[in-house]
Amino acid sequence: MNVAAGACDESFFMIRNAGVLLAFIGNRVYFCTCLKQTAGAEVFSAPAEYQNTIKSNTMKKWIACFMLLNACVVTDVTLWAKVTMPFIFSDHMVIQRDKPINVWGWAGKREHVKVTFNGKEYETKADAKGNWSVEMEALPAGGGTYEMQVKGEENELKFSDILMGDVWLCSGQSNMEFRMEESPQAKEDVAKASNPNIRLFFVERKMSYAPLDNYTAGTWKNCSPETVAKFTAVGYYFGKYVQEEIGVPIGLIDCAWGGTDIQTWTSWGVMSKDEKYARYAGKSKKQIYRMREQEKENYFESIKNDRGIKEKWYRKDMTGEEGWKAAQVPGALEKTYPALDGVVWYQRTVDIPEGMTGEATLNLGAIDDRDITYVNGQQVGTADIFYQGRSYQIPAGVLKPGKNRITVKVTDTGGDGGFLGAPKDLFISIGNNRIELSGEWICCSTVNLLDLNYREMPFETPNDFASLLFNSMVNPITRYAIKGAIWYQGENNAGEAYKYRTMFTDMITDWRRQWGYEFPFYWVQLANYMDPATAPEESAWAELREAQHLALSLPQTGEAVIIDRGEAKDIHPKDKKTVGYRLALNAFAKTYGRNIEYSGPVYQSMGRQGDRIILNFTHTGSGLQAKGEDRYGYLKGFTIAGEDGKFVTAKAYISGDRVVVFSESVAAPVAVRYAWANNPDDANLYNREGLPASPFRTDDWALITQRK
Repeated sequence: MNVAAGACDESFFMIRNAGVLLAFIGNRVYFCTCLKQTAGAEVFSAPAEYQNTIKSNTMKKWIACFMLLNACVVTDVTLWAKVTMPFIFSDHMVIQRDKPINVWGWAGKREHVKVTFNGKEYETKADAKGNWSVEMEALPAGGGTYEMQVKGEENELKFSDILMGDVWLCSGQSNMEFRMEESPQAKEDVAKASNPNIRLFFVERKMSYAPLDNYTAGTWKNCSPETVAKFTAVGYYFGKYVQEEIGVPIGLIDCAWGGTDIQTWTSWGVMSKDEKYARYAGKSKKQIYRMREQEKENYFESIKNDRGIKEKWYRKDMTGEEGWKAAQVPGALEKTYPALDGVVWYQRTVDIPEGMTGEATLNLGAIDDRDITYVNGQQVGTADIFYQGRSYQIPAGVLKPGKNRITVKVTDTGGDGGFLGAPKDLFISIGNNRIELSGEWICCSTVNLLDLNYREMPFETPNDFASLLFNSMVNPITRYAIKGAIWYQGENNAGEAYKYRTMFTDMITDWRRQWGYEFPFYWVQLANYMDPATAPEESAWAELREAQHLALSLPQTGEAVIIDRGEAKDIHPKDKKTVGYRLALNAFAKTYGRNIEYSGPVYQSMGRQGDRIILNFTHTGSGLQAKGEDRYGYLKGFTIAGEDGKFVTAKAYISGDRVVVFSESVAAPVAVRYAWANNPDDANLYNREGLPASPFRTDDWALITQRK
C-alpha cells in the first residue's frame, strides 16, 4: 500500500472516507491518505484490543484528532497531485518504433499534465479519477537517444537515454525463465554481452485475482554482463540475433514464471467461459473463495483418505485381486490408465533368500509426482517432488526370508505419472546383494482427479486459479506498444494436450485483442524429454507438440522446432542459444521480410503405392537430408500402421523431396507417424539448411489426452 502521509504500525484499523485512512496505534493516531492505487482497499473494523482505548479518549482528544485530520488532508493534497507513471516507463526504455506512442499515468483529478518528447509538447487533463493519457506521433528507429518530460501542476518526471526500436515480450514457464547464468554454455556470451542497443526489463513475480495497472517495481537496463546474467536466455539470444540482423534497438521484456499453466496467462474474459471455470462466472470474489475452499477440502480428503488408505492396502497380507491390473514398471501410469490423473497403488512381491536380511536400501527410480512407500505394511519413505529418484532405507527386521510385499501409493496431478526412471534404477540392495525390481507389478486406481472439478494441486501458486499471472504480469503493459511476443510454455499442460489446441489459440487471440492489434507471435515447440523411445508409443508430449503446431493456422505465427535439443534427464535443456536462433529465423522471415528458410520440413500430404506410403513436405529448403546419414540416406523416427491402428517401427528413405515409408510387417499401411514420442532422439529428418522436421502424424485417430 502506498501511503502519502504519516506512518502505520502493524496493529491498526482503517476507516475509508474520501480516500482517508485513520490508523490507531495505542494512544497515538496517524492519518494516512492513500494514493489512487489503494482505491480498492477493504474496510476493516478496529481490533478488539483497541476498542477500550478509543472509547476512553476525551472529547478534547477527538477535537485534536479532527484538527490533525484537517491538516493532514490539506498537506496531502500536494502529494496526491503528484504525477506518477507505470514502472514500464523509465530511463533507458525502448519505445516501439513506427506506432503511435501511448503515454499514461495518474495525477490529481482534473490536473493538467504536459508531456514533452522529441521537441513537441502534448497537453491533457486527468479525469475525475486521476487517470490521464497522451498519444504521440509515431517515430522511426534511429535518431539517437531521446528524453521525455512529464509535468504536472506540482512535480515533473524526466526520463533519459530513450531509444526508438522494437520491443519484444518474452513469456512462458521455466524454459523461458531459464537464466543466462544457469547455462555453462552461455558463460562466454555473458562476458561479451555489453550492447547499449539492447535494453532489458524484468517483470517481478506477482499474482492477482484482479487486473492490475502497474507493477510493484521495475526499470529498463542497458544490456551488460551484469544485467544479462539473470535475464531469460531464450529471450536474450533471440534479441541478440534480431538486433545484429535488423540493426535497430531491441527492448526485451522478461515476463515468465516456471511451472505455470497456460490458463494463468490468459485473461478472465476468456477463462470464465472455459468449462472448468464456468461455475465461477458471475460470482463475487467471496463466493468464489467459498467454492474453492470446499473444492480444496474435497481434493485433499480424496487423496489423503482414498480407498487404499481406508482399506489398508499397504498391509503385508494384502494381495491385489479384483480390479487390479498388470503393469510394467518402470512405465508411465497412463499406459495402464490412459484417462487418469490421480492415485494409483502399485504392488510387487519379492522373494528374499535365507540369510539375506538386515538393513537394506530400496531404490525406485524417478516417480511423478508423489509417493508413499511401504514394505510389509511399514512405511519406509515418502516424497513430494516430481521426476526425482527415490531411495529409502529399510530398517533391519522389516524384510524377512521368503515373500515380502512392496506397496507404493503414487499420486499424479497432471501429465505423465508413475515410475518414470530406467529399469536399472529399481532394486533392493542388502549388503553386496542386489534384487532387481523392474518388470511386472500389479496396480489399481482409487482416485481420478478429473472427477473432482480440480485439476492441479490447490496451493497458493499461479496455477491455483485462472488469469492470476495475466492480471499481474501482462495486463499492466497492454497499453505499451510491442513489436511481438515469443513464448516457451506447454510442459505443464501436456496432460491436457488436446484441449491445449483451443487454449493456445485462444490465448494468442486474447493477447492481441488486449493490445488492440495483430502482432507477431512465435513459440518454441516442446523439446525431446524423458527416456528415449525404444518402440512406438502414445505420448502426451507428442500431442502437445501437435497442438502447438496447429496454432500456425493463425496469421503472423511461427514456431521453433527443437526436437533435437532436449535432454532425457532434464526438462530444462541447456542449449538456449539454438532455441533463440530458431525463433529469430521466424522473425527474420515473417516480421522483417528476409528471404530465408526459417523452418524445417513440414508434413503436407501422403499417398500410397502398394505397401508403401509416400510423404510430401513443405519447407524442404535446398533439399531433404537424413542427418548423420549413411550413403543410402536412411531415415529414423518413423512408425507405420495398418487399419488395426497398431504402429510398428518403419523403414524410410528420401526420394527427391519426398519420403518413402514402409514395413515388411504392414502389407496395407494407412498411417505414418514421425518423432511421435516423449523423446524421439533418433529422429533425423532435416532440410539442408540444418532445420529439423516438425513431428507429425497422418492419422486422425483418438489421442490419449483426447480420451481424457
